[in-house]
Amino acid sequence: MQRLALIDYGSGNLRSAEKALIRAADGKAEIVVTHDPETVAKADRIVLPGVGAFKACMEALQARSGVIEAMTEAVQKRGAPFLGVCVGMQLLASRGLEFGVTPGLGWIDGEVRKLEPGDAAVKIPHMGWNALTGVADHPVFTSLKGGAAVYFTHSFAFYPEDPADVAAFVEHGGRFPAAVARGNVAGVQFHPEKSQAPGLTLLSDFLEWRP
Repeated sequence: MQRLALIDYGSGNLRSAEKALIRAADGKAEIVVTHDPETVAKADRIVLPGVGAFKACMEALQARSGVIEAMTEAVQKRGAPFLGVCVGMQLLASRGLEFGVTPGLGWIDGEVRKLEPGDAAVKIPHMGWNALTGVADHPVFTSLKGGAAVYFTHSFAFYPEDPADVAAFVEHGGRFPAAVARGNVAGVQFHPEKSQAPGLTLLSDFLEWRP
């Protein structure tokens, strides 16, 4: 049975994410909540959650000794499939611009910056249900091409330098990336664990993904 490491670094909707992954796995994968570097390095798949500010999340991840190195070994060197959720996706960026400039993991070139809607009546944070647009033909995201709504809660978004790294968009006072993908790395700005059936389907597709 494959083992998925759900990274515990003190940030993220961890228990809800764990429950959703267990449901999506349906007994076909072991879900392990961990910050043990050895466990992470050997995992078949990795999910990195995240809630809050980019700077605080990056510092919390760095404070877990050896975890970033273990993630890099598993994902960048060994090719284990990776999914970042909300700020966990944003941390893939080169840098975040929240509370100053903070370097990210740099796995997908680009930056995380504040949403600036073209319509002053549009509220930030962006909170609520939205259907995705421009969904890529990608094994993790194809189930969302039909316009199913997913749940967002955020004030910043990840803007990759290469448009090819964007896997889906969403409209909220303007168009911005809602999902990214490059090689064996994927990320979503929305919360699959809060997105009911569409979110569970996405997590199930991630567990089946063979990049």
